[in-house]
Amino acid sequence: MTTRHAVVSGASIAGLSAAFWLRRTGWEVTVLERAEEFRDGGQNVDVRGTAREVLDLMGLTEAVREQNTTETGTVFVDSAGEVRAELPSEGPDGATAELEVLRGDFARTILRHLPAGVEMIYGDTISSVEGDGTRVTTASGRTFDTDLVVIAEGVRSTTRDLLFGDAVERRDLGIAMVFGTIPRTADDDSRWRWYTTTGGRQIHLRPDNHGTTRAMLACTDNLTRLDRKEALAHFRERYADAGWQAGRVLDGFDRSEDVYVDQLTQIRMPAWHRGRVCLAGDAAWCVTPMGGGGASLALISGYVLAAGLSGARRVEDGLAAYEEWIRPLVDDVQNFPRWIVPFAYPRTRLGLGLRELADKVLTSRLFAPVTAKMTQVAASDRALPPIAAVR
Repeated sequence: MTTRHAVVSGASIAGLSAAFWLRRTGWEVTVLERAEEFRDGGQNVDVRGTAREVLDLMGLTEAVREQNTTETGTVFVDSAGEVRAELPSEGPDGATAELEVLRGDFARTILRHLPAGVEMIYGDTISSVEGDGTRVTTASGRTFDTDLVVIAEGVRSTTRDLLFGDAVERRDLGIAMVFGTIPRTADDDSRWRWYTTTGGRQIHLRPDNHGTTRAMLACTDNLTRLDRKEALAHFRERYADAGWQAGRVLDGFDRSEDVYVDQLTQIRMPAWHRGRVCLAGDAAWCVTPMGGGGASLALISGYVLAAGLSGARRVEDGLAAYEEWIRPLVDDVQNFPRWIVPFAYPRTRLGLGLRELADKVLTSRLFAPVTAKMTQVAASDRALPPIAAVR
C-alpha cells in the first residue's frame, strides 16, 4: 500500500499537532512555515479539558509542565495595584490552569518531539493547490503530490482565503490588543494581575519562566488600518490617564522586540474542509482570547484529524468525521453571550462600579463554584475517537 503524503501549512500548535499525529499514523508529512525559522515568543496559553488527554497520549505532559510560566493565580487589582478580587484557580482548569505555558514554548516542545521523518521547510508557503488537494505548489517553486493539505496558518491565513474565501466569515469583536514582553520589576509577583478602568480599557501583567513579564493592553477600539507604529501611538494617547502601570507597559513596548498588535476577530465557517483540503486551529475557527481555549482546541484538532482519517477509507470521509467530532467544542467556546464584551470593558464610572460589584459577587465563596465553571473550555463528555492504527 502506498504511503499517503500530507502537506501541513503552519508550524505552530495546530500544525505541529497535525504533523505529530499524522506521522504517528503512518503518513509522510511535510510542514511548510512562512517564517524563516521557528517562531518563539508569544503570550500565555494553557492546556485544558480534552487537550490534557491528548497531551498525555503524546507523552508530553511532563515536558510541557517543565515549561510552566510560574503563574500561580489570577487577581483583579485597583489603580494602586491592590487586590480587590481573586478568581478561583483550584484544579487543572482554573483561571490559571495547571498547565500554563507560553505559546512559543508549547509549540517548540511539540516540535522537539515530532516523530522521525517529518520534513520541516521554513521560509516557504503555499501558492496554489490543484485537484482538490492532490498537488501543491509553493512560492519558491516546490511541488508536492499530496493526499491531504492541512491549513493551520492562523487567523490571518492567506491560503485559507485563497481556497475558502467565499465561505470565511470574520466577526470583529471590537477589541484591540497589544502584547509584548517587558522587563520584570521587584513588585511583579507570580500572579496574573488584571486591571480594568473606564473608557473600555484593560491592563494585564503576567509572569513568565524567562525572567521577564508578559504585558497586554486591551481596549474597545478598531485598529485594523493602523500599522504597529501607529497602533502604539494610539495606545499611548488612549492610555494617558489609565493609571496603574500603563506608563511602564507603554515604555516597555517601545523597547520590546516582540510587540504584536491584534484586532480580535472570530473566524466562522460552515465547513472546514473541501475535497482533500482541511483547516485546523485559528485558521478554521479562531475563538479569540475572549472565548479562551484556543491552544487546547489547536492541540485536540491534530489528534481528531488523524483519528478520523485512520478509520476512513476515503480522505474526504475522514475529514467529515474530524469536523463532526470537534465542531461542538468550538461552538461551545465561540458562542459566548454578547453582553460579555461591554461587561468586561466598561466605559463609564457607573459601568466600572457595576463590574467591580459583580466581580466581588462572582468570586465570593457562594458563587466561586459557578465562576470556576466558566474557565472549563475545550472539554467534552465524549471519549476521544480511537485511532485505528498507530505506528
